[in-house]
Amino acid sequence: MNTATEGAALWLAVAALGAWHGLNPAMGWPLAVANGLMAHRAAALFGTLLPLAAGHLMAMAVVLLPFAAASGLLAWQQPIRIGAGLLVAAFGAWRLVNRRHPRCVARVRPTQVALWSFLMATAHGAGLMLLPFALGLCMPAAQAPLPAAAGIAAAAAVAAVHTGAMFAAGLGAAWAVYRWLGLGALSRSWMDLDAVWGASLVLAGAASVGMAL
Repeated sequence: MNTATEGAALWLAVAALGAWHGLNPAMGWPLAVANGLMAHRAAALFGTLLPLAAGHLMAMAVVLLPFAAASGLLAWQQPIRIGAGLLVAAFGAWRLVNRRHPRCVARVRPTQVALWSFLMATAHGAGLMLLPFALGLCMPAAQAPLPAAAGIAAAAAVAAVHTGAMFAAGLGAAWAVYRWLGLGALSRSWMDLDAVWGASLVLAGAASVGMAL
């Protein structure tokens, strides 16, 4: 795979993962629907989704930026990318076995939406899922790793694009339920996505290993 094709595929994966994160109810869009219904106004959707997106962005940055800052010092980019992919797959396998949520998330007050989003995304490994693809953009296998400043800028762009796709997808899901379906329809058709999320981590890790090779 040439560099341009790989770069386009990586950016597409970043956006697709953002959309998947946004559609996943565990990332918080049902909170926006509930707030909108209680306030009887659509603006409450945005008022809830914005801090949710901010918390998600912080969770991405905490994982991505340290690796990006060190990218200029890392000569073994392909083994590192493969290792990151295997780590993501291993975390996904662990999530398939252990689906309990950390108790600290349940203790966060309803008004602390950004903090809740940060903790939930971190606990689900959302930033970890994105890491191998971000490393592919910060540490291209076909050339030398980017300098530290350029790597940080690339990681920030990855986090921004990913969070933008997450916000758009979450807003679409929240608006559909708020405007047409209602929370009753959501509860009747609810499915446990923890297993799907764990499988997604495994697939993301496997895909990143394949792209690194």
